[in-house]
Amino acid sequence: MTEIHHPWTAADQAAMAAFRAKLAAHPIALTRTSFDRIVEQSAPLVDGVDYSEARVGGIPGVWCTPASRQEGVAMLYLHGGGYFLGTARAFRGFVCRLAARSGVAAFIADYRLAPEHPFPAAYDDARAAHRDLSQQLGAERVAIVGDSAGGGLALSLLQEEPSAACGVLLAPWSDLALTGNSLDTKAADDPVLTRSVLEDGVRKYLGAQDPRDRRASPLYGRTRGTPPIQVHVGTAEILLDDALRLGSSEKTEVHVWEGMPHSFPRSVALFEAARAAQEIIAAFLRANLVPTTDVRSMPITEISS
Repeated sequence: MTEIHHPWTAADQAAMAAFRAKLAAHPIALTRTSFDRIVEQSAPLVDGVDYSEARVGGIPGVWCTPASRQEGVAMLYLHGGGYFLGTARAFRGFVCRLAARSGVAAFIADYRLAPEHPFPAAYDDARAAHRDLSQQLGAERVAIVGDSAGGGLALSLLQEEPSAACGVLLAPWSDLALTGNSLDTKAADDPVLTRSVLEDGVRKYLGAQDPRDRRASPLYGRTRGTPPIQVHVGTAEILLDDALRLGSSEKTEVHVWEGMPHSFPRSVALFEAARAAQEIIAAFLRANLVPTTDVRSMPITEISS
């Protein structure tokens, strides 16, 4: 595993201080509605991308299809939210940027959420969507991408689906047994995520089932034989160790961003690091999915509200 460290910029230090102050003054009551609103505000939609609802493998979701795209490749995006929050619609603004910059159409899966649909519902849905993309829809090369809980879900699939071309994990929640030291050592630094929120997610998703089941906690799955994987994580988040303990595979590249909070690449309106991380992710996707150089990063123009 290769670690690449990115320094904290002065602009992001100021942005992070303002972000902390805003959260301290206006704490957020975490609900499905408030979570979706936060995600949507962090990354507005952009022009040059078509958004369409569809079903892939029987799983509902949203396609983000850039005007300039490569045929025969696709991205499966698995959203975060602790397995009990999040929708494909809310994540369009972030995923459309990855699609536009990489030239790869992306399907955001609306996998079933807990507690209504406990483990392994999310895993089963993600697997069904991936297999339909690769086997039925003609995508010759598929990337599996996800953030937080979706990042852990993506890694579980990457360990079991040899046909996947590559994966990108943003602050992956890889250990539902909650054994990482950073859960405690980074608790005071993390302005977004808490151990109690993760414990709530475990209760709702797993109940009394084994938290070390590799389908829920890929940290305990195999580390060899996976396709190339790129990971992004901030140093100001309690899931730091979930990213740093992923194993020694020579095809895993971990980008560690100084001072950044949980799933920071989604916050394009706030952090320079988010925009820089997106460029790195897009280049990785192009290198592993698009063998030619005819698809370049599209200019990003936000849709006026």
